[in-house]
Amino acid sequence: MLKLKSYVQGTALALLSLIVWQPATAADWSNTELHIQIGNLDVPSFAGGGTSDHVIYTLQHASGWKYGDNFFFLDVLDGDRPGFQDFDMYGEWYTNFSLGKITGKPVGGGFIKDIGIILGFNWAADANVKKYLPGIRLSLDLPGFAFANLDIMAYIDDSEGVASGGAPSEDDSFLIDFNWARPFKIGDSSFSIEGHIEYAGERDNEFGGKVESWILAQPQFRWYVRDSVALGIEYQFWQNKLGDGATDESTVQALFVWKF
Repeated sequence: MLKLKSYVQGTALALLSLIVWQPATAADWSNTELHIQIGNLDVPSFAGGGTSDHVIYTLQHASGWKYGDNFFFLDVLDGDRPGFQDFDMYGEWYTNFSLGKITGKPVGGGFIKDIGIILGFNWAADANVKKYLPGIRLSLDLPGFAFANLDIMAYIDDSEGVASGGAPSEDDSFLIDFNWARPFKIGDSSFSIEGHIEYAGERDNEFGGKVESWILAQPQFRWYVRDSVALGIEYQFWQNKLGDGATDESTVQALFVWKF
């Protein structure tokens, strides 16, 4: 297992480094956004329970290139509860290698318009968490959608655990994520419903405690007041938040989006 983790880690870092160093002119398309979200979020029972007012600043980027596409975001979380996200950072990166683009031939069939090999990396600052997510992407052909993907990935933990001052390390598991964007118009006004829904499998932590499976849904409703500016809401539903079986979150956050 250690050899597998080392191989996945080395391969992922090498490939992600290659993507990072691609010149900007190599992108077929690119979209970068700044988000500001304001809301009241649940605090898991292992961090004291209750709720915390949060402001979350997010830098999000998506782009396509010769062999596939990339997506990453970085959250800066500012909460009013000392000891839980009072100032924290969390980020995710995904690179998808499209078999259709690589081969130059149609891959898939029916409502599956392409198949890809996806590599992901999740990172949390205070918790000192690192996860690697290799897997398969099914790009779906759904009428009216700007994109719709079903990602089926391993969820491989590479955290150093409590000894490093972070959260307990965990066994490996799996994660399934459906992500989409569905733009639409009402009269002359432009709107979009977009986001993702994920399922993470249960696992044990380094102390033998159960980390419950979770369902996390984060759909956004956006109203574009200008081509580059949107206002709206993000609804967050998180059953067993962060693997805590005592915390189910359901909250609405105000949302501001600036595309640049």
